[in-house]
Amino acid sequence: MTLHFPYTFSPNLQDSFRIEHAQKLETCRNRLREVGEVSSPESLAMIDAIQRLGIDHHFHNQIEQVLGKHNMILCRKDGYQGQDLHEVALRFRLLRQQGYHVPADMFKEFKDNRGGFNQELSENIASLMELYEASHLSIEGEDILDEAGEFSAHHLKACLEHLDHSQAKVVQNKLDYPYSRSVLRIKAMSSLMILSDFQGREWINLLLDIAKTDFNMVQSLHQKEILQVTKWWKDLGLRKELPLARDESTKWYLESLACLNDPSLSEERIVLAKTISLIFIIDDIFDLYGTLDELTLFTQVVNRWHYTDMDQLPDCNKICLKALDEITKEISHKVYKKHGWNPIDSLRKTWASLCNAFLVEAKWFAAGEIPKPEEYLKNGIISTGVYVVLVHIFFLLGQDITKENMELVNNNPGIISSTATILRLWDDLGSAKDENQDGRDGSYVDCYMKEHQGITMEDARQHVMQMISKAWKQLNQEFLSPNPFPSSFRKASLNIARMVPLLYGYDKNYLKSMEEYVESILCERT
Repeated sequence: MTLHFPYTFSPNLQDSFRIEHAQKLETCRNRLREVGEVSSPESLAMIDAIQRLGIDHHFHNQIEQVLGKHNMILCRKDGYQGQDLHEVALRFRLLRQQGYHVPADMFKEFKDNRGGFNQELSENIASLMELYEASHLSIEGEDILDEAGEFSAHHLKACLEHLDHSQAKVVQNKLDYPYSRSVLRIKAMSSLMILSDFQGREWINLLLDIAKTDFNMVQSLHQKEILQVTKWWKDLGLRKELPLARDESTKWYLESLACLNDPSLSEERIVLAKTISLIFIIDDIFDLYGTLDELTLFTQVVNRWHYTDMDQLPDCNKICLKALDEITKEISHKVYKKHGWNPIDSLRKTWASLCNAFLVEAKWFAAGEIPKPEEYLKNGIISTGVYVVLVHIFFLLGQDITKENMELVNNNPGIISSTATILRLWDDLGSAKDENQDGRDGSYVDCYMKEHQGITMEDARQHVMQMISKAWKQLNQEFLSPNPFPSSFRKASLNIARMVPLLYGYDKNYLKSMEEYVESILCERT
């Protein structure tokens, strides 16, 4: 994907602006502490605004303290009494997002005698939107949240034709991009236009100022990072050696940014972008270049991590293997220097697993074989590259690295496999044919339709959508306490899943959406 931007990069902010920015942050932190002391609905609204604006990394401790108090009160027998649906749903969503296992049966009080949601609720659009948001944080077995999602979506869609243009736009945005499943920076930018929800709050204008200044500061940082990644990719020389392969350094950087969006993780984002680029390039080598014998030898070299055997490989393979070795050593050195652990064996294992999975797919294609859907998906979860990415992230973040957690992350736990399942199935809904690969990768849809003779394409796609929904519920479960992994790692996994519809869309709006996203992050109008 080649993107062209008719915009100039924003200048660096002056020190005076940075000082003023820090002062505004402290004022808002103090205000959040104040409203949080009494665990009021005001504190929930303020946290919601902070998160929607994408500036929650500045308020980590305050948010944890306030939501911790809300959870303690909720756990008491007297708990919260006499609340409206909007407040209940907002508290539920914020606590679940924070990892608290709050019960879904709190929504039972909004049902009527017939077991359905009270029809009077359909008159309050704000409450319906919050209920719709809450429904996306369900886990397996929470039928009441499935019902809540269907009820709220039905009535929100029904009300669209009765709203004015601006109101309808807000509701449609909510239906299309629920907070928990959307790219945060896109939600932050749209929030700058739809924060009418918070009009009248004395802190909202200050938060908006912080968000705008923060956006400019972060934007400048991202611009520098993308230039470094682009230069590295150009200097690597694989563009010339592999003319049919993808040349999408911007997209690869965006994936890294989606995983690690905390501004303080600049160095980690850059090396992760390099890692992601090699996943795509190796994928293209298996799909577009090389005989089966060459691909087998390539895989053997990566498994042994011994390069004396690669003399028989084409030059492009050698360049790729050399880059793979260099980036793996670079990351291992950084992690050891910063966190005291040397992850090189774990990182090499991920690359071996990836190449093994690619080779399985290459053998299927060479033999004209369509595997069973379960077999395809088990292998496809690894071939997404999510396992490689998240193991690298685990060590780059350097939090809670223990022998037990290292063994756990090395064995593709649910926090990784759920996200990989979402990516694999979503990508298959589009098909690799749109990437000039002539369907070489196959798809779960093909495998499923072969096993279920006579099923229609639409029914097969519906089945896949249900599987994606189930994978989201499994991912939601991974976020709830107790969980052995730090919240930063869990959020990285969630952010990959959030980014999937944008990065792996194949409809006619895909390129336009990507360009708008890149412009919103990296470019500023003059």
